[in-house]
Amino acid sequence: MTARTRVLVVDDSPTMRSLIRAVLRSDPGIEVVGEAADALEARSAIKQLNPDVITLDVEMPNMNGIEFLDKIMKLRPMPVIMVSTLTQRGAEATLAALEIGAFDCIGKPLPGDPKPFAGLAETVKAAARSQRHLPELSNGQPGVAVPDYAAPSDYQPARKIIAIGASTGGVEALIAVLTKFPANCPPTVITQHMPATFTKSFAERLNRLCAPQVKEAEDGDRLEIGRIYLAPGGDRHMEISNPTAPRCMLMEGAPVNGHRPSVDVMFRSVAKLAGRKAVGVILTGMGRDGASGLLEMHKAGATTIGQNEKTSVVYGMPRVAHEIGAVDFQLPLNQIGEEILKSTTTTSRKDRVA
Repeated sequence: MTARTRVLVVDDSPTMRSLIRAVLRSDPGIEVVGEAADALEARSAIKQLNPDVITLDVEMPNMNGIEFLDKIMKLRPMPVIMVSTLTQRGAEATLAALEIGAFDCIGKPLPGDPKPFAGLAETVKAAARSQRHLPELSNGQPGVAVPDYAAPSDYQPARKIIAIGASTGGVEALIAVLTKFPANCPPTVITQHMPATFTKSFAERLNRLCAPQVKEAEDGDRLEIGRIYLAPGGDRHMEISNPTAPRCMLMEGAPVNGHRPSVDVMFRSVAKLAGRKAVGVILTGMGRDGASGLLEMHKAGATTIGQNEKTSVVYGMPRVAHEIGAVDFQLPLNQIGEEILKSTTTTSRKDRVA
């Protein structure tokens, strides 16, 4: 028999701890081995119980979840799932946690939510299976690394579109890739699985870190050089349409592969619109969203890139894409940004033979 995943629940609210405990105990593959109301209790419980995974409240008294997570990642790295309110403040704190090294974030349920913490059990089990591959900063601690590649000063973008899909682990991965982009990068569209209230904050965070301009996409946004468009979380998919003047279109529709927005939906629209004049990239994430869409891009002549297993927080989406033959180049995270730029210069191989 496979050993059950042992979880420590850390939250200052007894009601929230009880709800998380009930959700996790409903899965036979999970054992809740302990609970803690604050960082002091959690530290003692970690030493005593040695859990496989921790669920950690962002906002706690005495020491908040971000400060405690930072100590965990420095002293005893382990999979941590942040539990956050779905607010602007909660979004900013959660993004900071994901950059520090949290495995994923789960939003606290709203009143009347029929399925509170849906997906938490699967996320916990995926966290237990995961292998963290955080790059090291100059102080030897885990975190988001400074890019080791810069685009040539004479970089000139070809008339191409870049499309990137990511899920669990995608915050770190996207920062690693996009901070290598020059200010005049080709128009880039991104679908990252993330709660609706988080995508705006994430786009603003990327905009501060990256040379190109990054924004949360709006319906009708025209794709322009030097612009990166992040699909808003919520109830619409993002597609690219209008071949004469490509634009972001936010479309109603049922979830695809359990997600809305879906990477598959975006990739398929790019395959149809741009064909060989596109680059598709699939990064770390659970499940298979994006794999079949990337295959359509590949068949349409686009250059396709997948993150490799060793550097993926969760080798799910890129694994499926690789297995079905959708990936031209499977690369470690620190080489993906460079390969994208090589594939989108005016002297790239596909441009020379076009």
